[in-house]
Amino acid sequence: MAHALGALETTIGRILKSAWSRIPTGLAHYLNARKVLRGAISKQSRQGLDWLNFFLADIQTGFGAFVAFYLSDLGWDKGHVGLALSAGTVAGLIAHIPGGAIVDWAPWKRGLAAFGIVMIGASGLILALAPTFALVFAAEILHGISSGIVTPAIAALSLGLVGRGAMSTRTGRNNAFDAAGNALTAGAMGAAGQYISKSAIFLGAVALCIPALFALGFIRSDEIDYARARNAGIGHRAASFQRIFDLSKDLKLYVFAACIFLFQLADASMLPVISQDLAQDKNQSASLLMAGLIVTPQIITATLSPWVGYYAEKFGRKPLLLAGFGVETLRALLFAFDTSYPILIVGQCLGGISAAGVTVVTILMIADMTTATGRFNLVQGFIGTVIAIAAAISTGTTGFLFEKFGHLPGFLVLGAAAAASTLLFWAALTETKPGKYLD
Repeated sequence: MAHALGALETTIGRILKSAWSRIPTGLAHYLNARKVLRGAISKQSRQGLDWLNFFLADIQTGFGAFVAFYLSDLGWDKGHVGLALSAGTVAGLIAHIPGGAIVDWAPWKRGLAAFGIVMIGASGLILALAPTFALVFAAEILHGISSGIVTPAIAALSLGLVGRGAMSTRTGRNNAFDAAGNALTAGAMGAAGQYISKSAIFLGAVALCIPALFALGFIRSDEIDYARARNAGIGHRAASFQRIFDLSKDLKLYVFAACIFLFQLADASMLPVISQDLAQDKNQSASLLMAGLIVTPQIITATLSPWVGYYAEKFGRKPLLLAGFGVETLRALLFAFDTSYPILIVGQCLGGISAAGVTVVTILMIADMTTATGRFNLVQGFIGTVIAIAAAISTGTTGFLFEKFGHLPGFLVLGAAAAASTLLFWAALTETKPGKYLD
């Protein structure tokens, strides 16, 4: 027995040593690929897009889980908090498809992004200064509509600047700056909520709209290829759009949408549910603990997202998205059986891994499936609508589900949804990465 254990330790040691020795080589390959695949854009535009993602994440950090935490602290019950969050997601549901179509059609992508940022700032002011029942619903609706414009506009700017060949690296970089902004700002907003007031969270989000608009202005409009920004064809086909009827016959889009729906059904309400539990505990450090739950996955996501972009180009999309879906299942099971704060942190680390894979690869797969159609942002809007429906159902019903049936059954239902997304994607979809890009 001792001999077998010794042999096992030796084998594990060799594996770890081999893996460690490969890290410098892998890092060098990644850094070289990142330089090569940046795309032919100026440093000014590249940094403007980087910081736009960073500050947009800063702004959005003031919403979502912090809204649930804020409203619970004001005395709202779980059911009404869920309904308020659902109002925003339903508004986003309505706005995503027309928002994506407008982004495809309009040449002024930067103007659309600016309009969306101003709308987000207005919703933050309402939440901070007048959190009445009716106005909170109005703020959530305004915020939901803005997301239907800003999200496709950022992706369109990215694709228009760098093209398909560099989109994997660019998307990973966008998500890294987005997650870094979330991580840094969540800590600051948690401290503001703890030591100043809960409304300071939303006032901070409003103030951050100014540097976001400034970063947007740094992106040079003359470097944006507007045909490429909607994933149009080349040559004489660059000015054309594929008919929506023809696009709607693509079965792969519906299967992919179903997978994203099931994943979002599981993911959307996990953090709001545990954030409400924290708020109801009335712990004096609840704001800081809540910030820790938001910061942790964002650090993981910021670290992993560039690597996801790199490996999505090297190995394809499917393995990475399967991993993202599968990890979400483990996260739900972990929360089902233990909600001590250290376990919540571990679960949020898993959430960061899942978010890095799913967020980056989803955009890349949409680009793959809409090549030469000119409908990249419209399909983004369609997938955004699916996400909004799933999030609305998740946040709107799980509060009542947890109140009626309890903690364990609630998280087991969420875990089953995540597992179903994994199995469906594995069985029904093939790799979408093309052998050669048009541009």
